[in-house]
Amino acid sequence: MRSPDFIRERAKTLRRAMTQPERTLWALLRRNRMGLHFRRQHPIGPFVLDFYCATAKLCIELDGPSHTERAEYDQRRTAWLGREGVRVLRFSVEEVETRSAVVLAAIAQAAPPSTA
Repeated sequence: MRSPDFIRERAKTLRRAMTQPERTLWALLRRNRMGLHFRRQHPIGPFVLDFYCATAKLCIELDGPSHTERAEYDQRRTAWLGREGVRVLRFSVEEVETRSAVVLAAIAQAAPPSTA
């Protein structure tokens, strides 16, 4: 689904201003070590996904402190993405910073066998 122009512009802005945990995970995902091609700050419909693998229809979201206040929004967003056939995995920034190997293993396990 094509996103509106303002969402695509927002994605470009977010790519330039990634947080440290996003940079850490991107460094791990971008080398395609798992056989998956991820895009960062990828627009889909009305949303910008932190990381997205189109072939696996897999979204990876990093949840920082602000996400505890936005739990209802995140639930609606996850439900919308699910209706579009996109699976969402959420990790805390702490998990990425302290247990990156576990995060990568969970991502690899979530990808369908035909895409990994």
